[in-house]
Amino acid sequence: MKKLNIAIIGLGFGAEFIPIYQRHPHTNMYAICQRTREKLDAIGNAFNIEARYTDFDEMLKDAAIDVVHINSPIHLHAEQSLKALLAGKHVACTVPMATTVEECKAIVKASRETGKKYMMMETVVYAREFLFVKELYEKGELGKVQFLKASHQQDMDGWPDYWPGLPPMHYATHCVGPVAGLLKLEAEYVSCFGSGRIREELIKHYNSPFAIESAHIKFKNSDLSAYVYRSLFDTARQYRESFEVYGSQKSFEWPLIEGEDPVIHTAKKPEHEIPARVKVPDYAHLLPEPIRQFTTQGVYDLGENQHLSFVQGSGHGGSHPHLAHEFVMAILEDRDPFPNAVQSANWTSVGILAHESAMKGGELMHLPDFHSL
Repeated sequence: MKKLNIAIIGLGFGAEFIPIYQRHPHTNMYAICQRTREKLDAIGNAFNIEARYTDFDEMLKDAAIDVVHINSPIHLHAEQSLKALLAGKHVACTVPMATTVEECKAIVKASRETGKKYMMMETVVYAREFLFVKELYEKGELGKVQFLKASHQQDMDGWPDYWPGLPPMHYATHCVGPVAGLLKLEAEYVSCFGSGRIREELIKHYNSPFAIESAHIKFKNSDLSAYVYRSLFDTARQYRESFEVYGSQKSFEWPLIEGEDPVIHTAKKPEHEIPARVKVPDYAHLLPEPIRQFTTQGVYDLGENQHLSFVQGSGHGGSHPHLAHEFVMAILEDRDPFPNAVQSANWTSVGILAHESAMKGGELMHLPDFHSL
């Protein structure tokens, strides 16, 4: 099976994936791209990567590159994804897909027209907790799923550049992804309310006043809806990416405090026996042996300088090698990755339109049909 030549742009969080691609049996960690030459060379030397670029456009001219994995700042995701797709590269991109619905549409069209794969690298739908609930669902243990709920709460004071004052729902895929992804549901419309108020110096960046945004999502061709909520500033809460599912036979609830075990509720037992703590297993066995180790440890910098999203996110649930493996195999097997371009656009647009809804007092916002582009 052909080895894919991987190029990574953005070497903060992005460098977490370098050793995974170096050890994956079907990939060659070929090139890296970073604006700062000093950082580029430091990482290139540390991981023995020869092809190095400080200019993204120049990198795309390299015909040897098969896949571009984008880990740059949010406002560059759409532009770089489009350039890479149109240059004939498969694209994996960290979340979110884009910052506008129109950009999401453009990426879906570009993926379709070029025949190149696009995958938004949403960590939560490959975290061990999600894989555990997915296994329960597929075995029929949940019964009929009745409702889904998720949250992503984080204190982003001190984060650089574009983060201060970011509207909570503009970075919503960590909670939208799991509620849509478990049953492969497609969001049809959303209503969102803002609550509270952040500091004035934060509001001015995006003209977004809300401390918390909470949204209800209605799914297309389904009797299900979901509830998601987000906070980024001026809200006291330990980091939490929660995902909860309520079924007719069993329900899964995320722990309130990091490090505690989640709870399974089982119907029709004596009341005091309904809830039970459960240990969530690791799912490294689903991966090729050379990359299994990366579900339980950081891969780039195990010291104090480890990327903040990885530290706060509790290692992203061991998702990184699963994400890389899914995308690589989708290319080699010529199938859609999960999430594919349409799913990624739907999940991202839920957050974009939810914030618009909050600014309009909860007005219903319908999502476009990304299949028909």
